[in-house]
Amino acid sequence: MINKRLLVKNLLAHNDENSFYDKKRFIAIGEKEGKAKFLKHVCALANSNPKNNSFIVIGVEDEDNNIVGVDFFDDSKIQNLVNAYLDNPPKIAYENIPFPHLPEGKVVGLVTISSSGKVCALRKNIWKYYGGAVFFREGSISLPKVFDIALEDINSKKVATIEQHARNNIELTLDAVIDFLQNRHQNLTSNYKVFKEQFVVCWAGHEKQVKGNTYYSRVDIELINEQVKLFYSALDEITIAYNNDSFTILEFVQLGLGKEQKYFPLEEVTITFSDNGNYSMDSKLVFEPPQYNKKTLYHLFNANNALLGKLEKNQLLAAAEKEDLRHLPDTLLICYLNGFEEAKTQMELARGLLKKQDSNIYLSLKEALRVLRKVRYS
Repeated sequence: MINKRLLVKNLLAHNDENSFYDKKRFIAIGEKEGKAKFLKHVCALANSNPKNNSFIVIGVEDEDNNIVGVDFFDDSKIQNLVNAYLDNPPKIAYENIPFPHLPEGKVVGLVTISSSGKVCALRKNIWKYYGGAVFFREGSISLPKVFDIALEDINSKKVATIEQHARNNIELTLDAVIDFLQNRHQNLTSNYKVFKEQFVVCWAGHEKQVKGNTYYSRVDIELINEQVKLFYSALDEITIAYNNDSFTILEFVQLGLGKEQKYFPLEEVTITFSDNGNYSMDSKLVFEPPQYNKKTLYHLFNANNALLGKLEKNQLLAAAEKEDLRHLPDTLLICYLNGFEEAKTQMELARGLLKKQDSNIYLSLKEALRVLRKVRYS
């Protein structure tokens, strides 16, 4: 098994950006330009590496390789995005890699791209790139090319060497388990489970019992062997179930208008472990959006737009408006889920305004955008 933290270190330490590796400070696939650039790089790396993995490391300064991290990113639908926009799409995985020096909730993103072995091309227009375009890597740059010959394999030995140097060992695994249970989550209920005598999953969170069921909030779950963060959330609640072969997370999201809040099942993720040292992850969206009266939502949508207008002008809010602002992320998300497409634009606008206004509301907005992303790419 490959220790992904070691893999990131090896990529950063021994290689500049090249035809099998790219690094980014961040990606913004929620925006058209950011989505287009991400797809371009995925296409180029897949075409430049038909027989081995290629990688994008996210959360690293380009000039000095300083690891600054990015927010935890739920990857469950990113394959759907790639499938929708690329012909002969590669298999893609986005993993969240924790580093000890990063603040809570910050990780390094590792995108692993496995080519289908066929020429990958844009399926349709996006931003300034045209459908049918084929991209390749030349050094650290992804460029369009006219292409009519077989893909060339030039990196297999280099990538195999890097991955071999990132293999895990028992000392690294034990140190990571002890650190997770005893140091990083001292104030939370922590536990671990070993699967197939090889894989170790650790989890921690605030535990509570409701009608015979155990729920966790402020949850952190890691696959220790590979140093991959499987789940992290400061707000949502989950249930955990496991047997000898699998580990299942059912995530709930709290939604509602004003003080009328309820928990809704959002997504079920199952990690299945095999005797041959492999594992697979399957996710299933189980979310049924709550439906509300359109006239009520229209009134709330306009009221929230007015609130954002006041924040843009740095106007003071009344006490009732401050309470409405606290519920703004949920309200705009519910509006979007009920057919108000422009609510997404307002949520993006609210990012910068709420970040300066109130850190707790800003955190709620990021969670709402995470739910929106899951639903859009389902």
